[in-house]
Amino acid sequence: MDPKDIKKEYTNGEVTIVWQSGKCIHSAMCVKNNPDVFHPKEKPWILPEASTTEKIIETIHKCPSGALSFYLNK
Repeated sequence: MDPKDIKKEYTNGEVTIVWQSGKCIHSAMCVKNNPDVFHPKEKPWILPEASTTEKIIETIHKCPSGALSFYLNK
């Protein structure tokens, strides 16, 4: 696997955030729109339990690169 093209998933039980490092352009829209969830200087850097599912989805829709996506858990 290319270390520059990592795919990781983070869930709050309702929604799973999918992050693809190879697509990320570091616009920081995620951090600006939902700083409770996205902490780029921490590991793990995505904490989905810190926000509502609705707010997470709204934030993901604002990602300009498509590096963030989501799916709802059954």
